[in-house]
Amino acid sequence: MYNNMYYEEGGFSMLVDTEKMIPVTKLQRELTQKLKEVSETGEPVYVLRNNEMAAVIISTEEYELLTQAEEILEHLEIAEKVEKRLKGHNRSMNIPWERIKKRHGL
Repeated sequence: MYNNMYYEEGGFSMLVDTEKMIPVTKLQRELTQKLKEVSETGEPVYVLRNNEMAAVIISTEEYELLTQAEEILEHLEIAEKVEKRLKGHNRSMNIPWERIKKRHGL
């Protein structure tokens, strides 16, 4: 059975399995074992310092997924900005590439 709690910081909250929380002093003694557990189970370990969440140890697979998700979000944000800019764009104001090259001697 899981003992869950919500952890909140700076407007951000997440559900945390309290059995996966470990003080940094204990982690120093059990680091090899905890890294093996994270690698085998894929479950994160939440590191506490002074009873505050200091870090989260995740598997490399989870890290790669998070990195990919971040990249997708960045692309979506860029696409949204481009779409907004194109809505107000007047095509008659475009300058042909050939004219730009000629003007700059390219």
